[in-house]
Amino acid sequence: MNRLKSIGCALMGALLVAPPPTFAASHREAPITALDHKADITDFFAFVSYDDPTKVTFLLNVDPFLEPGNGPNYFPFDDNILYSINVDNRNDAMPHIQFQVQFTTEILAPNVFTGFVGAGSGINAPANSPAPVAPGTPIVPPAITSLTGPGSAGFSLKQTYTVTMIKDGIPTALTNSTGGPLIAVPSNVGPRTMPNYPALAAQGIYSLGGGISVFAGTVDDPFYIDLGAAFDSLNFRTAAGGGVLSAAADADDHTNIAPDFVSGYNVNTIAIQVPIAMLTRTGTQVAATDPAATIGAWGTTSRPRILVRRPPLSAVGSGGYAQVQRMGNPLINELIIGTGYKDTWSMSAPVNDSQFASFDLDPLLARVLNAIYGIAIPTPPRTDLLPLVTYAPPIAAPGTPAGPIADLLRLNTGVPPTPMASRKRLGLLAGDAAGFPNGRRVSDDVTDIAARAVAGILAGPQYNYPIGDGVNTNDVPYQETFPYVAWAQSGRQRRHIDPGEPGCTMGAGAPCPVN
Repeated sequence: MNRLKSIGCALMGALLVAPPPTFAASHREAPITALDHKADITDFFAFVSYDDPTKVTFLLNVDPFLEPGNGPNYFPFDDNILYSINVDNRNDAMPHIQFQVQFTTEILAPNVFTGFVGAGSGINAPANSPAPVAPGTPIVPPAITSLTGPGSAGFSLKQTYTVTMIKDGIPTALTNSTGGPLIAVPSNVGPRTMPNYPALAAQGIYSLGGGISVFAGTVDDPFYIDLGAAFDSLNFRTAAGGGVLSAAADADDHTNIAPDFVSGYNVNTIAIQVPIAMLTRTGTQVAATDPAATIGAWGTTSRPRILVRRPPLSAVGSGGYAQVQRMGNPLINELIIGTGYKDTWSMSAPVNDSQFASFDLDPLLARVLNAIYGIAIPTPPRTDLLPLVTYAPPIAAPGTPAGPIADLLRLNTGVPPTPMASRKRLGLLAGDAAGFPNGRRVSDDVTDIAARAVAGILAGPQYNYPIGDGVNTNDVPYQETFPYVAWAQSGRQRRHIDPGEPGCTMGAGAPCPVN
């Protein structure tokens, strides 16, 4: 199999028809979301919770490439967006269960120039303070150590939110079991303002009763990829195999041999953990061999159809909501759907995805991989990709109704979580049954998995090629407890691990290659 070579004129002609794709969620999925970052779903996850196999965790990540130090307002959720996690448990690509989240923003200290401020036990005006501010007058509040009450005096830009569960059309408000508000965790401003950020962030985990937990706030972006190389017409670095991993590199789930483009960035996340018995159509947790075990899930962002700006008052929306973006699998919009159709796809419902079926049957990316590497690919129609867009083995149990072609992240809730020590970044492709494309965990290497799926690995072992970008793990460790992502990176201390810099793997090890 050849290494990455120059792309010839015939291939360039094909790429001019459909712009160069990348190998996974690019964080800029469609033209409409390139202009509406707040509504841009960067990633969507659904997996059986690592430390509680009776529950499923959903993560909806929005607003890409958040530079941790980018104040003064940092990265609030948008009050005008309806964020929704949708679940199909009847194999018809319809949202039979929804968890809808909406935010409200309040500025508690309107005269302060930044959303978050604090230091130590507070700083008072010095002896030489000019009038009318007398010496000893409090100027800087104490460091922020709490989301409410004492320790939150410098927490000015505060967002609260509501969670509504809609089950078979019946809405139920899910509220904090303590009776208090649900508060979104702010970005990690830095060690002076927020000296114990992990303890502060953990306060944003709330119980909603009935075994449901929720978290919303800014966190480390869990996605990892050599995105710059991917967008440079698949110009992967020769030091990382040029897009073809060595056996040793492919087997090492904990070492990067290429720079992680997303390192040092944050993202906004909505995480909700729900008992499996609340999600299946039987109302119980069933075995993996039961057709009722597999659910389909996807995230959406929607905006009011009419938005009236009323300065100095806040904007007000009306006329119902219009969908801006959706995401189920981390590859359909990016890898399969042509750029000219991405906006239509983003604003449509999964149940109507048959209109895009032709993209699944002969994906252009497969032909790009065929041209670059000379590998054999399956002959269209690509029925091997149907497990990604229907309910079918090896994810769903035999006998599960296939349902319509629809982009849903399908999760067999009867498959128990894999212990950390045995977890594989290549998920189901590496024999780890609890990993993507059976749901998606934060550590799953969807970049490499998606590329190999498009190349044909689901069609048989003869199409098993070690395609990969050389980024095999995140830049910081994940958590093993809810919400499972790493806490937000510090605005003052963050580091982007770029080409040529030392510490390619979590700040340690060999430098990241330039070429």
